[in-house]
Amino acid sequence: MSAEILNLRQQKKRIERRKAEEKAAENRAIHGRTKGEKQRDQLERQKIERQFDQGRRERGDDKT
Repeated sequence: MSAEILNLRQQKKRIERRKAEEKAAENRAIHGRTKGEKQRDQLERQKIERQFDQGRRERGDDKT
């Protein structure tokens, strides 16, 4: 049985490149959106917040 010889420095660089590519893909998904998509998502968040706030009970005192 012979084991494959690895250069650890090169292996480390491969892993770092793979992680960087995954992060780049994630950032493209988050930041690479059109203005309309961003506005739609913002309106959806506002709608959810309004619905959540409507279910909130108000207190009789001024303390929050």
